Amino acid sequence: MKQLLKQVFSSQKHLIRLILPLVTVILVASLFAAPALATGVYQIPNLTAGNNTWILDRSEVISRLNEGKISSAFEDLAKQTDKEVRIVTVRRLDYGETPESFTKELFEKWFPTKEAQANQTLLVIDTVTNGTAIITGDKVKPILTDSIAESVATETVSVPLRNGNKYNQAFLDASDRLVAVLSGKADPGPPQITDNVQVEGTYKKAEETNQGNATAWVVGLLIAATVIPMATYYIYQINQPSSDG
Repeated sequence: MKQLLKQVFSSQKHLIRLILPLVTVILVASLFAAPALATGVYQIPNLTAGNNTWILDRSEVISRLNEGKISSAFEDLAKQTDKEVRIVTVRRLDYGETPESFTKELFEKWFPTKEAQANQTLLVIDTVTNGTAIITGDKVKPILTDSIAESVATETVSVPLRNGNKYNQAFLDASDRLVAVLSGKADPGPPQITDNVQVEGTYKKAEETNQGNATAWVVGLLIAATVIPMATYYIYQINQPSSDG
């Protein structure tokens, strides 16, 4: 019996030695995978006034169909009014960065002079926190006032996001409102807010799911390392001939 127990414990220790490196790799990957997705202004491609890129969806949250609709609306707006609107989504900002600071830096990177900035509007969304920011040029402000621009970012975009992370609806609503105001039409205003008990998204983001899967693997491997040797021992005991003959 003592020899058998030694064999069981020896097997268990051997399994743990084999599994621990794998567990370590999984834990390190889950801890450092999310920060690796952080986006800085230096990672955003250069763009100049007049460029026909209207949406830069780094988070991949806008459907191709809706991206095409919004891009077409912004292009028509630019042709008719010389006012240009662009939407940028990022998964995660660099440490210490805020949507406001990122938007300002990107605006100045793309449009470095007052002349280049004059007819521009830039809307940025960080899809990890759903933080939003908007910045406009001098010739836009008399039409798209700071209060309306702020309402677009904090209400028109944010309300659909608070009610289930509805990114496509948020961007469609924002583009409709921006195009209307910049075309000289009446401001349609922010969306009507209804009182819902459940206002947060009920499903997990991709990174939360990945981290959950990694944790499940770790727990499963640790359980297996404990249960398998014990099960082997009990099966061995059951299959032993009875001492009573």
